[in-house]
Amino acid sequence: MWLLIQILLLLVVNKVDSMKCTGNISPQIPHQWYQPGELLIGGIVTYFGYTSQEVLFQQHPYQDDTCFPVLVTKFYQHILALVFAIHEINKNPNILPNITLGFHIHDSTIDPKWTYRTTLDLLFTSLELIPNYKCGTKKKVIGVIGGYGSDTSSDIALLLNRYKIPQFSFGSFESAVENPTSLPLFYRMVPQETLQYEGIVQLLLHFGWKWVGHIAMDDEAGDRFLQAFEVMLSRNGICVAFIEKATRQFLWDNIHFMFKYLDSHNTDFLDSTANAIVVHGESGTLLWLVSIIFIPTIAMNVTGSDYVVRASTGKLHTLIQRIAFNNSARDEVTFNEHGQLKGGFDITNLVTFPNKSYIRVKIGKLDPQVLLSKRVIIKEDIIEWNRYLEHVPPLSVCNDYCKPGYSRKKKEGEKFCCYDCDPCPEGKISDKEDMDSCMTCSEGHYPNLGQDQCIPKIPNFLSFAEPLSMILAFFALFFSLITTLVLTIFVKYKDTPIVKANNRSLTYCLLISLLLCFLCSLLFIGKPSEVTCLLRQTTFGIIFSIAVSSVLAKTVTVVVVFMASKPGNVFRKWVGKQLAYCIVISCFFVQVGICAVWLGTSPPFPDMDMHSFSREIIVQCNEGSATMFYCVLGYMGLLASVCFMVAFLARKLPDSFNEAKFITFSMLVFCSVWLSFVPTYLSTQGKGMVAVEIFSILASSAGLLGCIFFPKCYVIILRPELNRREQLIRKKH
Repeated sequence: MWLLIQILLLLVVNKVDSMKCTGNISPQIPHQWYQPGELLIGGIVTYFGYTSQEVLFQQHPYQDDTCFPVLVTKFYQHILALVFAIHEINKNPNILPNITLGFHIHDSTIDPKWTYRTTLDLLFTSLELIPNYKCGTKKKVIGVIGGYGSDTSSDIALLLNRYKIPQFSFGSFESAVENPTSLPLFYRMVPQETLQYEGIVQLLLHFGWKWVGHIAMDDEAGDRFLQAFEVMLSRNGICVAFIEKATRQFLWDNIHFMFKYLDSHNTDFLDSTANAIVVHGESGTLLWLVSIIFIPTIAMNVTGSDYVVRASTGKLHTLIQRIAFNNSARDEVTFNEHGQLKGGFDITNLVTFPNKSYIRVKIGKLDPQVLLSKRVIIKEDIIEWNRYLEHVPPLSVCNDYCKPGYSRKKKEGEKFCCYDCDPCPEGKISDKEDMDSCMTCSEGHYPNLGQDQCIPKIPNFLSFAEPLSMILAFFALFFSLITTLVLTIFVKYKDTPIVKANNRSLTYCLLISLLLCFLCSLLFIGKPSEVTCLLRQTTFGIIFSIAVSSVLAKTVTVVVVFMASKPGNVFRKWVGKQLAYCIVISCFFVQVGICAVWLGTSPPFPDMDMHSFSREIIVQCNEGSATMFYCVLGYMGLLASVCFMVAFLARKLPDSFNEAKFITFSMLVFCSVWLSFVPTYLSTQGKGMVAVEIFSILASSAGLLGCIFFPKCYVIILRPELNRREQLIRKKH
């Protein structure tokens, strides 16, 4: 098919020799191609360009070839695309029935003078340039496709707008957008310019390119691009590494001259560390940048044949303003109020080959119909990167990214994209690259050694599986067994004098309460729950109050019995079990009342302390009201202090079975344990605090058991001869 089109093109061509640049300018018109038709589509393309060498004034300018043509083979596609589109329309009777389209194509040579010249010739069809005069049999041009660049398009639009002929530009973002009413017949086959800027910014952000160079033409379009684009980059945290404004001479000449130019003009282009370069210009002038990593703007990429084909199905003005259709590629074609094509962009990858040729591969698209953060869609798996790159995708940053565990610190006097990397302070982490600041781990987590990850904190409570818990539980069960054994001995020898002395009911009550004290220490081991938190302190406080009040009752009984033995003493009426029971019951109910108030107002509950330890969560029972907790302990301390003083005063009373001396020592042990408990308890946290309380319970209970009952068990088991009434009477006499 393409071979057929090229043959057709050669058959209809009316080619006139190219102009000469030496001496006087030839009046001949530049290249043109023509095919007759009932309706003509005009076309102004850029097939040839002309470059001028520096005039050295060594000889007369007329004797020196000061300019020569440069053939841009890529732009030959524009001519073929237009011919192909018209051919397809003519052979399809459903598009323009009974109408044949023709074309008249001129070459503008990217020169303002020849652009005006070819435009006028296109309109008035005369070999002699006579404006507003037509001759020959050529039909009226109903629309013009072109020009290629912004400058050329503007020059054409100024003439075509005067004669009410619509123009379709396939590569222009010219300033008519800023004042659309000045050129109402000017249509752009490219979407909005700001849309491509947004897309490029999203593309840079997608690959993390924060250090970017700019190359733009040194003209009005380049200045407009730099002014608009730099603001968008800065707003998205991207810095400009350098800005290079290129002249046409710099871009058109060969590579050797380009490097010579860069070296002589002290440019930052070659020395910059930026690996991402955004280039704004025309594709024909920027082909030498193919071998460098860059992001070309649409001004050098939208000039392919696809846009020409779209325009050809539009190449009348009254219909164009409200036109909407799908082209052969099933893309919707419609214009906005500014004469701009509504649509997005394709993202292409230039895949180069060893022979310096390249092809464009579509790797994504820019869809303006979705949210800004999702407009750019890229298929990274099909991108062909330069094989000499060290990193894929390449890095383009002022300095290396800050690794996890570090945060960025601004360098004084440098752009905000240039920074140092500081380690995160203690207790904070950064789990991603290049973070602005370190963050604190959420509750229940703590930083690892590298400070790049948060690790769940370990629960801290006295588990049954720990060695310390096993030891404490062993002693609790061991002393419970000993207490049970002592209770069994006292029940078995309940009728012996040493058991009957000092109220054996109180002895049983004391032994049972001590047994329960040993067992209640097990409530403090294991993970706290609502039930164990409610029972721990209250059960311990009530049972210990019974034990201490029983000891107090036994001590008071000794004193009352001794006082009542004197004739006429008033304490005779207090002798009996009623006094002991009254003491135990009254002391019990006082402690029960304190615990009831505690549970009714601010009861203990399971709690987690996230902050005391950096790597552990303290799972504990929150006492609810610390005041009530210390009231329970204080009341037990009060009972123990009274018991100690009474026993101390009665320790030398004459009685073979006088327990006062043993009670005095047991209360001394009890008070010593609990007086040391308070500061130790307050200075520890977590399971250490619980272990201290369990140890205090076991130690104080064992002190009472050992000091009061072991001497009696020694007499009962090993010295039964002392456990006789005769021994008691002999001792008294």
